[in-house]
Amino acid sequence: MSHKQPDYYRILGVPNQASLEAIQIAYRQAKEAVADGSKSDRQLIETAYEVLSDADRRAVYDELLNEAQQSDLQISLDVSRDTLAISEQEQIVYALVKVMADRQQADQQNQRPLNLCFVIDRSTSMRGERLDRVKEAVTLLVEKLTPEDVVSLVSFSDRAEIVAAATDNSNIRLLRSRIDTISASGSTEIHQGMMAGNQELSTVSLGHYNNHLILLTDGHTYGDEEKCLKLAQTMAAKGIGISAFGIGTEWNDNFLDALVSASGGRSDFIETPEQVLQQLQERIQGLGTVHAKNVRLINQASSAATVSYGFKVAPFTQPLELGGSQIKLGDLEGRAPLSFLLEIRIAPQPREARIRLPINLIADLPGAAGTNLEKKYQTAAQFLVLSEPAQPKTPSPLLTKAVRIMTLYRMNEKAWADVQAGNLNQATRRMRYLTTRLLESGETNLAHQAQMEADHLQRMGTISIEGRKAIKYGTRALIDKTLRLDLDEDLS
Repeated sequence: MSHKQPDYYRILGVPNQASLEAIQIAYRQAKEAVADGSKSDRQLIETAYEVLSDADRRAVYDELLNEAQQSDLQISLDVSRDTLAISEQEQIVYALVKVMADRQQADQQNQRPLNLCFVIDRSTSMRGERLDRVKEAVTLLVEKLTPEDVVSLVSFSDRAEIVAAATDNSNIRLLRSRIDTISASGSTEIHQGMMAGNQELSTVSLGHYNNHLILLTDGHTYGDEEKCLKLAQTMAAKGIGISAFGIGTEWNDNFLDALVSASGGRSDFIETPEQVLQQLQERIQGLGTVHAKNVRLINQASSAATVSYGFKVAPFTQPLELGGSQIKLGDLEGRAPLSFLLEIRIAPQPREARIRLPINLIADLPGAAGTNLEKKYQTAAQFLVLSEPAQPKTPSPLLTKAVRIMTLYRMNEKAWADVQAGNLNQATRRMRYLTTRLLESGETNLAHQAQMEADHLQRMGTISIEGRKAIKYGTRALIDKTLRLDLDEDLS
């Protein structure tokens, strides 16, 4: 198909996945809009409708259009329903968006070396097995990196120490000996460690590397949260990603979520020291191959449709921060897709209407000589509001699973919000309902934890720190475990 071939979907104003009913309505509206227009415009609309309303002709056209529009990134969109009934009440729909690198181009993608900085909490509370396991894990990971990768190590308590300045990974013996010198003392001031980590990462030409800071901590930082968040934004603007891992139960999970959100990074819970190596291995696995950096979704609401909640489901699970004009999604890395789930609130619709919510993405594609090329990608979620809608389609199994598990995660978060607001009876009801839902899903260990927290709430008027983190990150892990294999196959 020539690049001059008309895009019939764009001519009728419908997305590529539009139903026949949506195409028919769009055709009637487009025909009315150009009733007094030129003959060529009217003919173009007629041709677009003839092709798209015929299943066989549309299939051939879609195949040719796909070949002509082959791009570096492929975007798939799956909605829970695309037709809604007229209603005076707000309605909720869900959209699962999947972004993948073009497979042929992905195979040709040249890996950039890593520029990696480990920022390790060495405060007094890390003494013993926690710090020992972190040192062992970092040593093993450094040994698996390539000689071209750049590695630096920072430890911190109430001040930071550059354990190993940024250097290529060719001298493993020296790095190992420097890691062994880390010992525990002092309190926790994360900003000190982050400043030193940013300094070391910035000693190289950032454009030639995939740059990442990995923070490991077991405690609350003291009075410098805002400084940390501002520094995270500065680092993200420079192309430095951040992942943060909390060890044990005494650290601030909301703070770590906020810390990584600026770069679309990952925060996670390391419940026992034995889990340190596995968690770090999983995080580093995809960092060497990045197909698109700093992917973000334009936060484009309308009076009819608004994104009210977002959750990243691949390559790792992470709630999305919706504040601001852009929603940071992170990098498209490794072989995994970048997938996220959106909750969309549809305002009351008293009459028939067509609602279109643009899904506009921006990404920085790695180019030659350390440059990045900003590119934009567009699709849309479209919904028809009808007085007598047809039987709604059955949502895909993948979307159904994603919504179900995300609901479990949010139920725990809402229970915690109720506790903080003093609504203890509501919090207890939510926790007992969560227990039932987890049992129905076959997650007996998490259900047992939720039941214990419901009982703890009733007796003590709060949720335990241990239980809150176990359920919060347990339900996140459940999303990852349940959806990972499906995401590799579905919507591709």
